Amino acid sequence: MGKKNIRRDHPLGLYLHIPFCKAKCAYCDFYSLARSEEKMDAYTAALQRHLVEVAPQADCHIVDTVYFGGGTPSYLGVKRLTELLKTVKKHYRLAKEPEITVEANPDSACDWKALRALRRAGVNRLSLGVQSTDDALLQAIGRVHTFAQVQEAVAAARRAKIKNLSLDLIYGLPGQTMAQWEKTLQDAVDLQPEHLSCYGLKLEPGTPLFARQGELTFPDDDAQADMYLYAVETLEDFAKPGFASKHNLKYWLLQEYAGFGPGAHSDFGDVRYGYLRDIDRYIAGELVLSERETISRRERDMEYIMLRLRTTEGMNIREFENRFRRRFDPLGARLEVYADHGLAQRTEQGWRLTPRGFLVSNQIIGG
Repeated sequence: MGKKNIRRDHPLGLYLHIPFCKAKCAYCDFYSLARSEEKMDAYTAALQRHLVEVAPQADCHIVDTVYFGGGTPSYLGVKRLTELLKTVKKHYRLAKEPEITVEANPDSACDWKALRALRRAGVNRLSLGVQSTDDALLQAIGRVHTFAQVQEAVAAARRAKIKNLSLDLIYGLPGQTMAQWEKTLQDAVDLQPEHLSCYGLKLEPGTPLFARQGELTFPDDDAQADMYLYAVETLEDFAKPGFASKHNLKYWLLQEYAGFGPGAHSDFGDVRYGYLRDIDRYIAGELVLSERETISRRERDMEYIMLRLRTTEGMNIREFENRFRRRFDPLGARLEVYADHGLAQRTEQGWRLTPRGFLVSNQIIGG
């Protein structure tokens, strides 16, 4: 008798990079291409081929999240996105209720019928890149939408019966004041999304904002810290349990994910790798890696600590010791010192950083 085939349902997230957008934002360091619509069909076909090729490696996995990131995935159009989802459903084993997210800019998400078609195809989470509700600030960072279009997109999503809506916001924008940040937060809360993501602006080399930093005025580190702490305090009672992005949490919980497309990254099969940022070679079927590394157990356990401490739930001592077969006591003693300074706090299961601890998390974790 042959050996019985035993399936192990390891959770797996799929990330599909859609590099197309209407215009490149002044702060964007992601691989994205403006005015390249003529490549969309060929690129969609290349993504489908890639998905099919990798599928056998995911035979022991069950896909519980699918994330279309960009670029501006909604700019690819409903028909192409639907075809990609069909390929995923045909060649991968999906969880009973997988989280399927599409990122969108407000100006490309105002058609409620298109959003309804995406929902019917399986999309159950929409992530809108709002960034600010101040039109002057939006223009300063190269965004092509207005706050009126944000409101229109939110109304369209609700009419399309999308019940998991997330809004992205950025603080620390050029010339941004605390009053403007406060208004953006209030405007966002008034739209009643299920989730808000707030990011501090980071000036990346090679971007227009990086090149112009000498002629622009940005909130300094203290001002950005104040904006962050204000957001934490303001949104403390806003957060709705169960609506954090399950896919994005995979990055923080060291769970497996497989990326598809130029510039996409993966942590799959104990190997971390990324694809070359070259759409033409990708369309031609050349799956060229830009990086590849096998992560040692020692590196994994340090990553676990670094990433988990930065989550609101914090790290679980028992889980750490069971997973990595080493004692947590040495780091625990250090965290006791940080707790005395209000930067860390004990939880029922372990440790987490306080909001002020988040601001100096690099020093805490690397100290």
